[in-house]
Parts: sequence; C-alpha cells; structure tokens
Amino acid sequence: MAESTSGQQIQNLKYSIHKYSTFSANFVPENILEDKPADQASRWSSDSNNPPQFLILKLEHPAVVKTITFGKYEKTHVCNVKKFRVYGGLSDDNMVLLLESGLKNDTVSETLVLKHTVSGHQFPVRFVKIVPLQSWGSTFNFSIWHVSLGGCDDRVIVQKCMNWYTTYREREAIRLCLKHFRQHNYTEAFESLEKRTRVTLEDPRLTRLHELLVCQGDFDGCELLIAEAAREGLFQQYISQQEYKPQWTPIIPTPLGSVSGHQRPGMRGGHQMCIDTNTQTIYLFGGWDGMQDLSDLWSYHIPSQEWTCISRNTHAEGGPTARSCHKMCLDPERRQIFTLGRYLDSALRVSENLKSDFYMYDMENNKWTLVTEDTASMGGPRLIFDHQMVMDVESRIIYVFGGRVLTPSRWEGCVGGLGVDEIRSASYTPSDAIFSGLYSYHVANNTWVKLREDVAGNPIGPQDIKSRIGHSMLFHTGSRQLYILAGQRNKEYLTDFFTYNVDSDTVTYISDGTRKDSASVPSAGFTQKATIDSQLNEIHVLSGLSKDKDKRAENVRNSFWVYDINQNKWSCIFRNEQAEDSYLCRVQNMEPCPRFAHQLVYDETKKVHYLFGGNPGKASLPKMRLDDFWSLRLCRPTAEQLLHTCILLIRKHRFSELARDDSVSALKYLQTQLHNAVDHSDPVQVQEFQALASTLFQPPEEPTLLQAAHWEEGENSKLKGSNLGWHHNSRTLLFDKLTQFFPEHMTQPRGNLVDLIPY
Repeated sequence: MAESTSGQQIQNLKYSIHKYSTFSANFVPENILEDKPADQASRWSSDSNNPPQFLILKLEHPAVVKTITFGKYEKTHVCNVKKFRVYGGLSDDNMVLLLESGLKNDTVSETLVLKHTVSGHQFPVRFVKIVPLQSWGSTFNFSIWHVSLGGCDDRVIVQKCMNWYTTYREREAIRLCLKHFRQHNYTEAFESLEKRTRVTLEDPRLTRLHELLVCQGDFDGCELLIAEAAREGLFQQYISQQEYKPQWTPIIPTPLGSVSGHQRPGMRGGHQMCIDTNTQTIYLFGGWDGMQDLSDLWSYHIPSQEWTCISRNTHAEGGPTARSCHKMCLDPERRQIFTLGRYLDSALRVSENLKSDFYMYDMENNKWTLVTEDTASMGGPRLIFDHQMVMDVESRIIYVFGGRVLTPSRWEGCVGGLGVDEIRSASYTPSDAIFSGLYSYHVANNTWVKLREDVAGNPIGPQDIKSRIGHSMLFHTGSRQLYILAGQRNKEYLTDFFTYNVDSDTVTYISDGTRKDSASVPSAGFTQKATIDSQLNEIHVLSGLSKDKDKRAENVRNSFWVYDINQNKWSCIFRNEQAEDSYLCRVQNMEPCPRFAHQLVYDETKKVHYLFGGNPGKASLPKMRLDDFWSLRLCRPTAEQLLHTCILLIRKHRFSELARDDSVSALKYLQTQLHNAVDHSDPVQVQEFQALASTLFQPPEEPTLLQAAHWEEGENSKLKGSNLGWHHNSRTLLFDKLTQFFPEHMTQPRGNLVDLIPY
C-alpha cells in the first residue's frame, strides 16, 4: 500500500478476469486470490474515516466490468463500509461514476451491478476506483474485506468494445468542437471541421431550427418548425422525464333530490375496492365502521358520478358474511369478482369458523357463487387476513401471497380497541404466528397450487421469500411478474422489494431493504396501498401509518411515491406537510387528510386514482372512520403546454430584439403577438408580461468582449457589430433552451468544450 502526498491511500492490484465469471482479490498480497472472512488481517483498512479515501484496482488488461461483489467479515463490524461510490476508466486520472450504493452490516457478501454501457454499447475499463463515504461506526475508519469483479475480458469482445468506445469518444470530442465553433460564430472553422470529419452535430431538423433562429432571425419559421416537432411527438421523452405533480379532487356526493338520492357508502376502513375500466365502475365491499364488520356491496359509476347500493347484506343473498381485512380481484373480461379471507376476533376463532371460504360475484347477473367452502381442503391457503390477491386475467390465474393464518385464539382480542382496519395483528402478534405462502388458483379448472412455502427465518437461498401481512402485490401484464413490496412480520417492518416471474417461477430482488434512504424511498410501514401501470412501467404507492403506532395520532402521514421500473428509481410527488387540525382545515378541499386502512384503485386507461375512506388515526376518536372520496391525477406537462412554452420564449426574445432597434414596433408587438401567447390565467406569466414594458425604457446592454472581437473598424460598423454580436449570442442561448425539449440523441452535446479546461 502506498500513500500519496495528499494523504489519499491508493493500492494498485493486478489480476485477470474471465469471460462472464468473477475474479477475486484480498488485500493481503500473499493471499491475493483468497477470501478469508475469519481473518481480521485479511482486509484493506484506511487510516481515518474522513474523505478523500479511495482504493484503486488495476486490471491486467481492459475488460467490460459488469458487477462488483463485496465479501465481509464473519461478524458485523463497525468499520464495514455503509455507503460508497465506484468509478471506472481506462486511466486512473479519468474515470466516470459506475455505481453509488451501500452495504449491509452483516456477514453475507453482496453483488451489485455496475454501469457498463453507453448508448446501448458496452465500454471497457482498466481501473476500478472504490471510494468509501461512510462506515457503520460513525467515528471509525473504513475496512474492505474482499472484492470480486465480474464481467468479460475476452480479448476479441473487449477489443470490439474498445474500438467502438474510442470512435465514440473521438466523435463526441469533434461534436464538442463543432458546438463551440458554432456558438462563437467561427463559421469557417465549423464548416471546415464538419466537412473534413463528416461528423454531424445534431439532427437535421435542429440544424434547420438553428439556421432559422440564429442565422436568419426567422421567428415565424421557428414557431412552425417547433409546432411540427410537437405534432410528431418529439417532446414525449422530455415529458416522461419530468416529475409528476399531484392533482387531488374531492368527489362531491350526489345532491339530494337527484336520481340516486343521497345513497353512498358509510364511514369505514379495512374495506376492499376494485375497478372495472371497461365499464368505468368501481366496486366496494365490506369493511369495519368502528363498531362492526360490514357486508354491503356498492358500485360507483364514474361518468355519472353516482353510487348504487347493490346489496345491503351480501350474506342474505348467498354471498360472503360481513368482513374486513379481506381481498378482492376483478376479471373485467368475464365480469367476475373474487373475494378471499377475513379477520375474526379472538372470541370467534373456533374450529368451525376457521374455514377459508372463497366467493365469486357475477356482475352481469348480480349473483354470488360459493366457489369452495374451504380453500385449504383443496390445497390452497388456510383462513388468512391482510394477504394480497391479484389476477392474471389473460391466463385466468389468481395469485395469493402472505397474510396471517387464523388459528384458535390463545389471547384476548386486540390491544387498545383500535379496530380491525388498523390491522390488529400488527398491534399484537404472538411469536408463534403463522404466515401463509404464495399460491396460485387456476379459475378454469378450479385448482390451487402452492408455489412457495413461507420462510420462517431469514431466506436461505435467493428463491426463498419471507411471508408477511399488510404488504403490496401487483401484476405486470407485460413482463408477467408479480411485484411485492414492504409489509410486516411480527414486529419487523419490511422494506424489501422483489419480483416473482409467474412463467419461470423465479424470484429477483430489486432491493433487500437494507440500503434504505428515507428521503428517496417509501418509509417502512404496513399500510401502504399500491397500484401499477403496465403501459408506463410505473408503480404507485400511497403510504399510511408509520411503524410507531403507539403515537399514531402524530405519526399518521400520507405520501405518494412513483417507482419507475425502467430506471429503478423512486420519486416522492406528494407528502402531507403536517397533521395539525389547523393545517388540515386549511387544505381540506385540496388534499385528503392523513389516514391509513384506506383503499386505492387505479384506472390505467384514464390514468386516474380513486381513494375512499380509512382511519384518520385520531386517538381522541378511536372509533372514527372516514367516508370521503377523492380522485388523483398525476400531471406532467403536455406537448401542447410545451409548445406554448416554446412559442412564448420565441416571442419574448423577438420582443427583446425589437426593443433594441425600434421601441414603437416593440410596443405594438408586445400588445398583440406577445399578449396572445401569454396564459393570462397564470399569475407568474402575467407578472412577467407586465414587466416587459419596462425594458423599452432601459439602455441597451454593454457589448461583451466576444462581441467586440467581431467588430470592424469604424464607429458605424462598430454599432452594427454590437447588435449582430448581441443577436447571435442571445439567439444561441434561446436555441439551447428550445433544444432541451427534444430527445438527447437529436441534439448537440449537452456539455461545453470550455468546461473541460481545469482551473
């Protein structure tokens, strides 16, 4: 190990890696290829815990490095790395970020994927730099026990990657030069380099935009070209990258005297809802009103905004008994609803009541059918509650995962009288509680299959899954995977996130929950509600009660999260600021009050969520439940809005040019063309529009040194050069603003040549 003059510690190790395999290295030279987790001396350790500290691994020759595996000591250790970054490059002084992540403080080695592609092509590295950022002991130094890299070092494959990467870097360097020359109006240099290299700076449509805007000042032509781009859908990539803004809308009950009268479901929590997007109908069944379980069935027709009570007592009509903590799923093609499970108070947990009944509701004929009296007798789950149930409509298969199995009671009721909808098992769960595994039900032949047993302790293998209650499970129709998130098991609050492929019968962990950052992922809890949009590849999560239920009155907070499946990224787009009555009173018509035990359904066609009921968690009103009804739209800018933004930018710039040359023409343009482009319902746009008039009375800006460099001799030509230089620079800035709405593969490089010059 060598120490540089700056105190940064560097270690250069040489090893080889094999194609699609891993190579390993310890930090003791004589044991360089061995992993010795029981040997404390077999590790690399820094002198302190303060950055900059780093470790550089040097490969024998370039390779495509795809994964990095960290081995660990046989026990937890305060020096274990908690957070770190990994960089890679062909030289040790020019590297790019490959990974930023963290490690658990345990004994299990962890493998993480490194960035190894650019524009869909693999790139090689020779040096891998590991930068520890934080250890598990806040005042301790860093230790790395073992490192293994996985990837490809086949010389033929790597050479192809090297050739492509070299060409790519050369092309990008030329494009940066072209951008610099054009920005600074070095026309001859730009044309000569472009002709000699045959490298194009951007898509021809953007070159045309630059010609119209910067060179010709044809603003009308620019507007037409931008409008055509919007029609062609060129703004869609930019739109997809923008964060959502939530738009909550209270759904007002149907007024008295209408056809539906004042019919609507009453207050409740722990109920179930499902949505038929074909008929735009929401179905609601059961729940707990603070006093008793309910057995009413309702439908809500979205276009007419009307509730209809289908049945006040489903049990009296051959359907399920009153219940809560059950689950439902819907088959819109055959217009069937299936419901399974329920919670029972401890006094009712006798053998004759512990059968797992399974019902199907025929929406077309308004008829219930008892599919089976006890699913356990057919190889299915025992009587469970707070499980999850989803349906693969195309294959007519229902998947059921988790939930707590009800057994003859050995304890008295719930704690504190909190109610069924608060998931009473979470208030008190015996240490010997039984959790149900993963099952599939084949509707066509009425058969159950157990896919996974519950793993009572920590999973032993990668295909083991830990059962739980109060989790979320969603089915992605495109990838045909179940997405399973969070939940609770006994007193453990889970934040893991994994998928189950229904065709290959394989489990893949997206996150094991140990590298949780409360600011960037949903917090631990068991009352979140989740939906999925298979078209957008997004998962939506509305959180509920925090894990500290003893202080639930002040810990009920709602936040809405979006998980981008393609980018493996969470974004929080809504959060209750506080739970004080004054705040809730102020926003009562703008957003729903914090709650849990609510229900949330999603219309994937119209892109709208619907929220009903729940428990506000007020300790002073323990039996209080909610009956409010909300819709939620996740809003992003539309192509029309972006087009309007572009036109407004163009016209504001055109006005600024007129103001320099002809104040009368500028004022007329301000009152007509620019006035018409302003959204007068937007206070910000109106204020900016009103402030523009003042620019007519301001002296022109002093020319920059760059503008002065282009002036010719003589006072008149100097004045002309000043305006030309100002026009070129300001139009170039406008061009850069407009191109940000286009796909990156169409535009000039985002960076600038001058930014590569160090201080």
